[in-house]
Amino acid sequence: MKQEKAVVVFSGGQDSTTCLFWAKERFAEVEAVTFNYGQRHALEIECAKEIAEELGVKHHILDMSLLNQLAPNALTRDDIKVEEGDEGELPSTFVPGRNLLFLSFAGVLASQVGAKHIVTGVCETDFSGYPDCRDIFIKSLNVTLNLSMDDSFVIHTPLMWLNKAETWELADQLQAFEFVREKTLTCYNGVIADGCGECPACKLRKRGLDEYLSVKKED
Repeated sequence: MKQEKAVVVFSGGQDSTTCLFWAKERFAEVEAVTFNYGQRHALEIECAKEIAEELGVKHHILDMSLLNQLAPNALTRDDIKVEEGDEGELPSTFVPGRNLLFLSFAGVLASQVGAKHIVTGVCETDFSGYPDCRDIFIKSLNVTLNLSMDDSFVIHTPLMWLNKAETWELADQLQAFEFVREKTLTCYNGVIADGCGECPACKLRKRGLDEYLSVKKED
C-alpha cells in the first residue's frame, strides 16, 4: 500500500482525523473529502480545511445540500434537539443515507483521482446505533461500489472494532494524540477540542479519553 493512493472521508472530527493520520502512514498519497450537507455548524468544514492544510493533504469539499432537504434531523436543523434515542430507537442525530451517499461519492472521487483505497472512521463498537456504521453495511457497499464502476476499491475502517479509549490509543500510537485532542471538532454544539462537555458526542469522547489516560497512567 506504500505505493498506492487513498481518499479519506473527512469531517475534521476525532475519528476521521485519526483515520487521516492512519492513512498518511500507510499510503504514498492521501486526499481528503468533506461533504457540505448543511450540517449544524459550518465551523466543521472550516476545521476540516485547516487540518488538511496543516497536514499538507489535498482537500475536496463537495456540495451535498440535497441531503439536508431530504433528511431533516438534529445535525441539519437548529430547531431539532440533540437527543439520544430510547432503547430500540435511533438518536435524533441519525442522518438517513448519509454514509451510503458519502462513501458512494467518495468512490466516484477516488475513480477520478486514481485512488483504489477509501478510508472512513465508522465504528460498530461505539456507533450510537447508526445502521450505516455497521461492518456488514460497509462490506456490502464495497461490493456494490466495485460492481457499479467495474473497479476494485477497498474501503478501510481502521476504527470499526475500537471503542473510544482505543481510538485515543491509536491516535497516540500515530504520534497524533495532542493534535487530535486540541484541533478536532466532535461537539454537536460546535466547540473545538474538548467541546461543550454536555452533548452526547462530547460525553462519549471524554469518557474514552478519561479511560485511556487512566490506563496509560497505570502503565
